[in-house]
Amino acid sequence: MKLVLEILLGTINKISSIIGKLYYHKKIYKYTGLFVTKKFPEAKKQHKYGILVSARNEESVIGKLIESIKNQDYPSELITTFVIAHNCTDNTAAAAREAGAVVYEHSNPSERTKGFGLRSLVEYIDRDYGIDSCEGYFIFDADNLLKEDYLKNMNESFDSGAKIVTSYRNTKNFDDNWISASYAIHWLRTIRFENRARSFYGLATRVQGTGFLFASELIKDGWKYTSLTEDRAFCADAVSQGYQISFNNNAQFYDEQPTDIKIAMRQRLRWSKGHIQAFFETGPKLFSNIFVTHGMANREKPDAPWYKRLARNLRFRFMSFDMLTIVFPRNISLSFKKISTVILKILLATMFAYECGLNSLPGEMRNIVQLFGVDRIPQSSVWQTVGFICLLTFAYTVNTYIENIVRAAYVLVAERKRIKKMKWYKKAWFCLTFPIFDLIGKLTMLMALFMKIEWKPIPHKVAVGLDKVK
Repeated sequence: MKLVLEILLGTINKISSIIGKLYYHKKIYKYTGLFVTKKFPEAKKQHKYGILVSARNEESVIGKLIESIKNQDYPSELITTFVIAHNCTDNTAAAAREAGAVVYEHSNPSERTKGFGLRSLVEYIDRDYGIDSCEGYFIFDADNLLKEDYLKNMNESFDSGAKIVTSYRNTKNFDDNWISASYAIHWLRTIRFENRARSFYGLATRVQGTGFLFASELIKDGWKYTSLTEDRAFCADAVSQGYQISFNNNAQFYDEQPTDIKIAMRQRLRWSKGHIQAFFETGPKLFSNIFVTHGMANREKPDAPWYKRLARNLRFRFMSFDMLTIVFPRNISLSFKKISTVILKILLATMFAYECGLNSLPGEMRNIVQLFGVDRIPQSSVWQTVGFICLLTFAYTVNTYIENIVRAAYVLVAERKRIKKMKWYKKAWFCLTFPIFDLIGKLTMLMALFMKIEWKPIPHKVAVGLDKVK
């Protein structure tokens, strides 16, 4: 029996080690993002864009979004805002029309997700205007606000040849409470530790719900992404077709974050379930693309010299691998590894303790016990041995907690010029509570494996203009 447990423990640790090594390259992203991000040259042409907004009961905030779009430092004749009032029971449609948007209304209780709203909106636009009437499309949520130079900066990325571009996500209500602050730090951490470096290396950043631009060619056959997390499915599918996803650090918009723990849990559960869905939907495509490239990886600049085509092909293969590490639900594998390892070690420790006492425990466990000044535990004290193993697990958890506090502190310091000014003790409190947000993410990932999750709207109440936010 002991031999079987030891083989199981060794196998789990080996598999976990292999998976962990597949993520080593992300350490390079963290260090790169400390110092650099991709820069874009001044645009030679001002392109025509459509702005897509799928809104559900957003009467109180949608007018402010459209106002911030109309106040852009960009020709208004090159911008058309399209809103779909999706399963609304309030006056969202009237508020959007009054603000100056082109508005459609669609109601189908069985089609609840934001993705279904976008699918209907794209169909209406194709019917009335044609998808090619705009060169590119933005997606925003109704609660967003755009800085005045947002479109100008994003146009520089698009004009440079980028087909998909995401942007700098700031927060309208950063300091409402620790929950909204945790969301804000979460988005800024992704920017610093992932987006800046991936864009700098010409890879694919992750699209996160809102605030991104894509070329019209990506929806020439309609909007296909209707899962619980349509953004993750969209970017994974785009990468599987060979598209890069750039990041523009100068294009800044503001987003409202939840402040209620129940709503936060509901949203994190939806994200987790959508994460799992996206892995099964696009994971096989990304995996195959590591070995056999498709789409843009083969079509882009076919007349280039062979060595440039080879370098581009290898970059697209790595980009698919990199995106696969994003859509892979690693939190599940890590949780399984930790839980199973603790259980197996406790079983082994129990057997050793019953048979031979402390001196025959494996070296790692014996050393832990001796840290507490104990040289030998009687055979009857098996529960004390088990307790020490549990204490070690707790120590690992505390270490992870401290690491997340340090990450939060770094983000607040690095982005201090862009976030709302706050008292130092508030920032300290937000750093101390941020690890709870990550813990919620890990718990909801496990819960999502066994729960049926339905899409529900997140209420937005911060109905302020850009002047108040800034």
